Amino acid sequence: MRPRPPVLVLTLVLTLLLAGCSAGGRSDDGTVTLRFQSLAWQEESVRATEELVAEWNATHPDVRVEYVQGSWDSVHDQLLTAFEGGEAPDIVHDASDDLADFAYGGHLADLTGLLSTRLTSDIPRRSWETTTFGDGVYGVPFLQEPRVLIANTAWLERAGVRIPTPERPWSWAEFRRITARLSGPGKYGVAWPLKEPVSATLNLSLSAGGRLFHRGSDGRVTVRFDEADQVVPRTVHDQVNTDRSASPTTLGSGGSDTLPGFFGGRYAMVPLGFSYRQQIVQQAPEGFDWQVLPAPAGADGFTQGVSPQTLSVAEDCPHKREAAAFLDFLLRPDNMVRLALGDWMLPTGTEALRDPALHTARHGWATGTALAGHLRPAPAQTVRGYPEWKDKVATPALQEYYSGAIGLDDLRERLEKDGNLVLARYQR
Repeated sequence: MRPRPPVLVLTLVLTLLLAGCSAGGRSDDGTVTLRFQSLAWQEESVRATEELVAEWNATHPDVRVEYVQGSWDSVHDQLLTAFEGGEAPDIVHDASDDLADFAYGGHLADLTGLLSTRLTSDIPRRSWETTTFGDGVYGVPFLQEPRVLIANTAWLERAGVRIPTPERPWSWAEFRRITARLSGPGKYGVAWPLKEPVSATLNLSLSAGGRLFHRGSDGRVTVRFDEADQVVPRTVHDQVNTDRSASPTTLGSGGSDTLPGFFGGRYAMVPLGFSYRQQIVQQAPEGFDWQVLPAPAGADGFTQGVSPQTLSVAEDCPHKREAAAFLDFLLRPDNMVRLALGDWMLPTGTEALRDPALHTARHGWATGTALAGHLRPAPAQTVRGYPEWKDKVATPALQEYYSGAIGLDDLRERLEKDGNLVLARYQR
């Protein structure tokens, strides 16, 4: 295909922007039009979302919803531009850890009083905390995923190790011993994909009682790297640098990057988000036997931090009650199950979580669902300045610690000393 002339490209871009972000409103015949930007990307997820939009439109002729396809890769910058330009979609799909700036910036509507009692009571309070900023609620948390271990079944059976269950999990110390037992020349008990190490480290550290961020009586947040915060980082570090039971080459990899080595028999286990099962089903060689195991448990059991997917309403939306009614429809228990199955994730709704489809042994659904009650808001959910702390301080410090370039004392000093200098600028 020949490159498009620059003018034609510019025209096309402007057309797409206007089509996706032009202000919704009421037509001459009184029909309300709402633009819903969805970030669904897997084929099953896109199909489920589009079907639900079509079902709404078929039964609500006075309120029409237009499906707009967005992308996780660029959603923050795209929404920021759209909000600042007054051209944002009416209904916004995002993740809870991306909402703070938009909520405090006045770009999202406070949903307090707009949502049905059925919806607000069905989703647990711990999930609502992920979208609560100040005194307002700025999104509906509807999909979530725990981190689990994806394991090579035959490898574990040959080694004769105890298989963990939600009733009898591995401790972090046992996990370390078992990965050492599973390792050998050119093979590793585990591959940690830690290209983005901060989220995985903080969220898994909740199981050991780690908090890292401490809010004082004055509301100010400080970083404190206590003993409980060290359990997970020390486990990973020692697996890589002491036991040689974790591959050092995957530390800079994303989750998908580890799958070829996993299928090829190089790694016995890979810690991944629950939704990665969909890729494994699609990509695993014929006859490859795998299973889902719960992540190790610590002093606080299976507790993990999560940042659920969310649905919000733009503050500039002229039809907020109609938008809230669509959210109520989209997130009815049966519909929430359809969305969860399409995304290979777990619904937040209590009634949806009871659906038999989420409790089957096939593809590890039952294991993941058993962890749902242990999911808590990610530690940094409401910390102002967290993005800068993560990018400038925590990410490079953790990467160097995991690789063996610095020790635990250096890691603590950088997370605390350098980190608190960053956070202080946001709390003056």
